[in-house]
Amino acid sequence: AQVILARAIVRLALHAVSNNSPVMASQTYDDYFKEGARVVTVKDVEPAVFIEAFAQHLKRQGRFEIPKWADYVKTGKFKELPPSNPDWLYVRAASVVRKLYIRKGTGVGGFRKVYGGKHRRGTCTKVYAKASGKVIRYVLQQLEEMGLVEQVEEGSGRMITKEGQRELDTVAVQAVAVEDEDEDED
Repeated sequence: AQVILARAIVRLALHAVSNNSPVMASQTYDDYFKEGARVVTVKDVEPAVFIEAFAQHLKRQGRFEIPKWADYVKTGKFKELPPSNPDWLYVRAASVVRKLYIRKGTGVGGFRKVYGGKHRRGTCTKVYAKASGKVIRYVLQQLEEMGLVEQVEEGSGRMITKEGQRELDTVAVQAVAVEDEDEDED
């Protein structure tokens, strides 16, 4: 069965290349496996689509509190200005919860590395700088209060609760349904 599948993939890739179509062979490969695929988890959804959908979900719920300092704080010492998106904290929370879904046990220090970036020092060479720990800590605490995240028993870091996993999967299915409706209209 694997040999037949491999031959079909090669045939699709060669067909795409021989017709000089703009579709790359890897795109054909991806499309082949997406046919008939059902979305049931966060891992089945494109990251940008899920993060946008979950940020809207958090905003609609109203349980995630936005602090006073959110308008003024930078997300790291390597940034010059605070984020321009007024809903940036919802987006960061959605991104954090997605990363926790994929890899449990990540703590504030790990997220500081993930969201860090290049610190521009003028004429000196650019160096890596970690993101703000206060923002990440606040997001994790709010997610804990909502019941989506809990602390790991052994070791350190956080993980998704069963209720959190159920809620994230529900939002993922809804996000794909909305995306499919938009494609059908076009």
